[in-house]
Amino acid sequence: MAGCCAGLAAFLFEYDTPRIVLIRSRKVGLMNRAVQLLILAYVIGWVFVWEKGYQETDSVVSSVTAKAKGVTVTNTSALGFRIWDVADYVIPAQEENSLFVMTNMIITMNQTQGLCPEVGSFSWKEPWTSRPLRPCLSAGCGPGPHGPCFHSFFFFQIPDKTNVPALLKAAENFTLLVKNNIWYPKFNFSKRNILSNITTTYLKSCIYDAITDPFCPIFRLGNIVANAGHSFQDMAVEGGIMGIQIKWNCNLDRAASLCLPKYSFRRLDTRDVDHNVSPGYNFRFAKYYNDLTGTEHRTLIKAYGIRFDIIVFGKAGKFDIIPTMINIGSGLALLGVATVLCDVIVLYCMKKKYYYREKKYKYVADYDQGLGSESDQ
Repeated sequence: MAGCCAGLAAFLFEYDTPRIVLIRSRKVGLMNRAVQLLILAYVIGWVFVWEKGYQETDSVVSSVTAKAKGVTVTNTSALGFRIWDVADYVIPAQEENSLFVMTNMIITMNQTQGLCPEVGSFSWKEPWTSRPLRPCLSAGCGPGPHGPCFHSFFFFQIPDKTNVPALLKAAENFTLLVKNNIWYPKFNFSKRNILSNITTTYLKSCIYDAITDPFCPIFRLGNIVANAGHSFQDMAVEGGIMGIQIKWNCNLDRAASLCLPKYSFRRLDTRDVDHNVSPGYNFRFAKYYNDLTGTEHRTLIKAYGIRFDIIVFGKAGKFDIIPTMINIGSGLALLGVATVLCDVIVLYCMKKKYYYREKKYKYVADYDQGLGSESDQ
């Protein structure tokens, strides 16, 4: 109990104040300067130079449009001689920040719709559910003796294998024009990836190349896939998803002409060799028409292709006094770490730690109550 009271009294009635002790030691002095230099290198090199801690930053606001161009020819038993242009292989015509180019397909032609047949005990199999269709009692396909029958269905004949190589393998040479407008609202700064020095004549002939022409906004589809480390012809068979990444990192303390886009490419759909269930990218759509008798037909197309997703990201920075002062204050506070580290080593790790503790700390009793004097240790 007495110990608890003494501890409480020490907590309530004692006060400690820093004491400056000059220690002439090469080892401790060099360690102190080394830690201070490391902290200064971090604050100046990383915080201010690399991370530009003196700037206010803003995230990009972006809009993107894309337009494909290219024509190819196919000659197959199912379709005969046919010319393909943008209206045929870009589906749908417009998407938000993406574009789908059809490279392969499975076509089922001349599908018609009819009534359920009355065939006695024989049951047709509905192709999309494999559920038996009940025979009907009347030509109008009313309820049958074993339950309701289906009023109508399509006669399907769908191949189960894709074309290898891809039907539109020439899509490798198609081109994609990407138009990107960016805006940094905090700084009221806007720009687009078709730079001010790009002319109409140049735009008609340029193709993006990371080394020779890094700012051309027209991309060859085969090059996009190749830059991501994949084969266009392999990807065209079953389809896939490619990402076109546009990075805008702008230092607005410099000239606006130095704010430039940087392009990179990556395949976004997973491609696991060991477990590759339902690979690629595909969907179905149909084209409807009527024959001379007025009967409705449709051509069902299972389209395989590559979807190009255009992803824009980045940030802009400009000098501002508030983040500058905050980071300067943080750097000065970090310099105190050197003192704390040296104190720990001197007072707890060195051989003469008890000697240094005696010099570091001085105990003084309450002078007003006559319990000590200025010479108290």
